Amino acid sequence: MTRPRVKVCCIGSIEEAKAAMDAGASALGLVGQMPSGPGVIGDELIHRIAGAVPPPVSTFLLTSETSATDIIRHYKKVYTSVIQLVDKPEAGAYEALRRELPYVKLVQVIHVSDHNSLNEATEAAAFVDALLLDSGNPGLPVKVLGGTGRTHNWEISREITRSVTVPVFLAGGLHSGNVKQAIEAVQPYGLDLCSGVRTNGKLDAVKLKAFFEAIDI
Repeated sequence: MTRPRVKVCCIGSIEEAKAAMDAGASALGLVGQMPSGPGVIGDELIHRIAGAVPPPVSTFLLTSETSATDIIRHYKKVYTSVIQLVDKPEAGAYEALRRELPYVKLVQVIHVSDHNSLNEATEAAAFVDALLLDSGNPGLPVKVLGGTGRTHNWEISREITRSVTVPVFLAGGLHSGNVKQAIEAVQPYGLDLCSGVRTNGKLDAVKLKAFFEAIDI
């Protein structure tokens, strides 16, 4: 099996971006304003980091906006190569984003909770370039849209991976100690991690190195 691509999320500085790329990351996650969770940085800083990242490394804007107008407005403050939609967008948003931003890749987050997540994933897959399976809970009074540090039911994630034709990233509580098991269980295209390579919120070079060593074994 081909080694999955790795997206390191919650990047907080150009220095962190460089460290992640040097370790082997092929994508970086830049977290915009969220109702909760770690890694949020300002749009001006997202723009600066995105501008400093060379191709072919992808930059993902994590946006919690749900209307096409607000998503586009957010994107035009930062100009990343990818928009990661961490909440379910309003009806017609995908089509509007394709019209207005045809050169930008779209990744829809599916918060895996039960087998209804499979239906959500197959519906979204018709409109986006990739899915990202995470462990949030958008149904709470204060939405949890990622960065939980918790795993979810990988059997459901495996079903989703088998059922869609777009690439699937696996997120949620991944670290060097469980990533091989996660890859075997889900067989994702890519991996997405935040807390698993951090100590006290900061990117940890030792944990980052251990993670990449674990997926190379």
